[in-house]
Amino acid sequence: MEVVLTLRRGESLLLTLGIPVVLLAFFSLVDVLPTDAVVDDPVDFLAPGVLALAVMSTAMVSVAIATGFERQYGVLKRLGSTPLGRPALLAAKTAAVLAVEAVQVAVLVPVALALGWDADASGVATAVAAVLLATVAFAGLGLLMAGALRAEVTLAAANGLYLVLLLLGGMVVPLAELPGGLRAVARALPAAALSDVLQAAIGAAGRVPGRAWLVLAAWAVLAPVAAAVSFRWE
Repeated sequence: MEVVLTLRRGESLLLTLGIPVVLLAFFSLVDVLPTDAVVDDPVDFLAPGVLALAVMSTAMVSVAIATGFERQYGVLKRLGSTPLGRPALLAAKTAAVLAVEAVQVAVLVPVALALGWDADASGVATAVAAVLLATVAFAGLGLLMAGALRAEVTLAAANGLYLVLLLLGGMVVPLAELPGGLRAVARALPAAALSDVLQAAIGAAGRVPGRAWLVLAAWAVLAPVAAAVSFRWE
């Protein structure tokens, strides 16, 4: 049911599939972005980054906005009082996020391959592990906003944070192109860490940086804990 509701919402479809597909196709075909020197084709850099963007869109923005309005309209309060229970509700939301991410991969990977992406299949297991960690971290951030802010503020904050992490996440613009101070800040954020791991695991960036794993693991612990402490169901 959660998956169906997510895919029925127009704004969710735009965030989870529309924007990633458009960014991937446009910047792969129009050579306007700086790309890393180690890649010959823009799509080899863009494909792992856009997959990271898709994970962030679903796990953070969609979860934050949907949960914020469910809380404001009293839906969470009613669901919390049913036999479903809060643990089952949170498990359903988590399963829905993973299911939507699977749909995103099923759409984005064929598009990227059709655009000429030279994927490295040997790093799929590493990429999956990074996506799971990032999903927990981004969902924690989404629930942190939804549980502490009014729905309208959550909507604005989630979209604002999405834009900031898109620009600083190394998903479309390489981190190497950012100024030194801004690059250091970006590398402490979960978006850049996920992008770094995916670039190395299934792209052409070489060895997976240990720093990125540490950053992902830290956000995967801290964000859900902060959300659990501050979350209000009504």
